[in-house]
Amino acid sequence: MFVISRAAELAGMHPQTLRQYDRLGLVSPRRTAGRGRRYSLRDVATLREIQRLSQDEGINLAGIKRILELEAQVLRLERQVDYLRSFVEPGRRVFTADPRGDVVATRRPPRAPRVAQPPRAITASTSAVVLWRPTP
Repeated sequence: MFVISRAAELAGMHPQTLRQYDRLGLVSPRRTAGRGRRYSLRDVATLREIQRLSQDEGINLAGIKRILELEAQVLRLERQVDYLRSFVEPGRRVFTADPRGDVVATRRPPRAPRVAQPPRAITASTSAVVLWRPTP
C-alpha cells in the first residue's frame, strides 16, 4: 500500500490528479482510519492505464470511466462463466437441488454396464405393454 505521494510518483502523475480521479470514481483507493488514501499496486496500474488512454489514445475521462466499468464487467462475467462451467463438467449434473431448493453440483452415479436382454413375451392380458428392442 502506498501513500498518495508515492502512488503519484509511481504513476507519473501529480497527487492532485489522483485526488481528482478518486472524486470522479476512476480509482477508489482504500482509506485509513484518518481518511488518508492508500493505493495498491492494482490502483497504480489503473492510474497508468488511465494516463495511457488519455494521452496516447485521446480518450476523455468519461470515456475512460466507461472503459474501466466495461472491463470490470467482463471480468465478473468471465468468473461467472467459469463458475457455471464447473456445473457442466463431464461427470456432473446441471440441475440438482438440495433439500432447501438450492442448485448444487453432484456426481452422477456410475452407470451399470448395458447388457442385452432377450425380448419379453407377450402375455394374454388386456393391459399388456409390448417392449420392442431391435436386435444388434
